[in-house]
Amino acid sequence: MRHARTGLPLWLAITLALLVKVLILMALHKAFFAAPQAKKMRMPTPVVEQHLLGTPPPLPVAKAQP
Repeated sequence: MRHARTGLPLWLAITLALLVKVLILMALHKAFFAAPQAKKMRMPTPVVEQHLLGTPPPLPVAKAQP
C-alpha cells in the first residue's frame, strides 16, 4: 500500500514521521531542559523535596459576620 501524497510505502512514511518527531523532541529538550542557565539557579535537593512533598499551609478560615 502506497501513501497517496508521497508515493512511499505506508510503513516508510510512518517511520519517517516518527523520526522527525523524535529529532524535534530531542532538539527541544537540549534547548530548554538540558541544563540551568546559571549555576545559581540550582537548589539543594532537601529544599526541593520539602517543597514538593511537604504539607501545604492551612487555608485561612473566613469569619462569619454577625
